[in-house]
Order: sequence, then C-alpha cells, then structure tokens
Amino acid sequence: MTDASESNSQRPGEAGQRTDLAEDRTLLANERTYASWMRTGMAAVAVALGFRALLRDFEPVWVAKAVAIVFALVGAAVIWFAFRRACSVASELESHEIRSLPLSRMRWLNYVLVAAALAVAAVLGFV
Repeated sequence: MTDASESNSQRPGEAGQRTDLAEDRTLLANERTYASWMRTGMAAVAVALGFRALLRDFEPVWVAKAVAIVFALVGAAVIWFAFRRACSVASELESHEIRSLPLSRMRWLNYVLVAAALAVAAVLGFV
C-alpha cells in the first residue's frame, strides 16, 4: 500500500497516470473558471458604463452615478477575487502533461483589469 503523501507522479501504472491526468484536467478547469469570472467582472463594468450612458439625464444625477460606480467596483472585486481563488487552486496542483497558464500572466492580467475597472469607477464619478 502506498503512502498517502506520496506524489501522484510516483504512483506506478495506470492508476498514477489517471490521477496525473485528472490533476491536469482540474488545472484546465481552474483556468476556464477563472476566465468565466473575468468575463463576469468585465460584464459588470460594461453594465456600469451602459447604465450611466442610458441614464445620463436621470435626476438626481448622483443616483445614476452611484449605481454605475457600484457596478464598476463590483466588477473590480469580482476580478480580484477570481484571481485570488485561481491562484489558491493552482498552488495546490501540479501540471503533468499540459502547460498551464503561468501565474505571472494571470497576475499581470488581473492587475490591468482591476486598474481599468477602478479607472472606470473614477471616471464615472467625475463625469
């Protein structure tokens, strides 16, 4: 019987290979989930822009601005938390037969999108 702490790649035969491939599939699923949360965050920012554009003549103006800013901030938060979760999952797994997305690229993308969402919120506050 093998030790529970033994690495999956050290397991002999088909069982070890199946476990390794399952871990690869989980990494890919993590990337797809991360991408879907990124789309959700960007959609929230798009709703903020659309809301502000559609309600340009709404009175009182601050209400439309506040709702739009909230959507932009929610978008930034969704993007940030998606990145944190994706990194948490990715750090627990090991790639075997696939090349997964490097965390440095995910980090870079995360910072750019969060900064853009916050910039949208700031611009909506001044427009």
